[in-house]
Amino acid sequence: MGGGAVHVTRPIGPYAPVRRAGDWVVTSGQLGVVPGENGEPVLVSGGAARELRQALANLAAVLAEEGGDLSYVVKTTLFLTDMADFTAVNEVWVEVFGTHRPVRSAVGVAALPMGARVEVEAWAHVEGAPARR
Repeated sequence: MGGGAVHVTRPIGPYAPVRRAGDWVVTSGQLGVVPGENGEPVLVSGGAARELRQALANLAAVLAEEGGDLSYVVKTTLFLTDMADFTAVNEVWVEVFGTHRPVRSAVGVAALPMGARVEVEAWAHVEGAPARR
């Protein structure tokens, strides 16, 4: 799972992208963004499925920084600006997570930062990796 992920290390707001609490790794919401020419995050084009694929790649990169990967994910929350995208994002979900099925809530929202259609946050259980300071 994961691999080849691009992670925008600078969040788009005043928050931490990831925080460790013991063996738990909790991530902030990940958008389908890549670094632009000036280093600022740029939303990928191509709709909700493409955004989710990139958001999950970014999530994998955040987890890797903490000694984990997508197979450690236990709980996710998926935010969608259009519930009509539900089927398309489910297809990407299965493609990326394979047979691993973290618990997930899907929430329809009015808007997301940067005009994104999809955002995903996660809780992962990663035993034994030291906390970053």
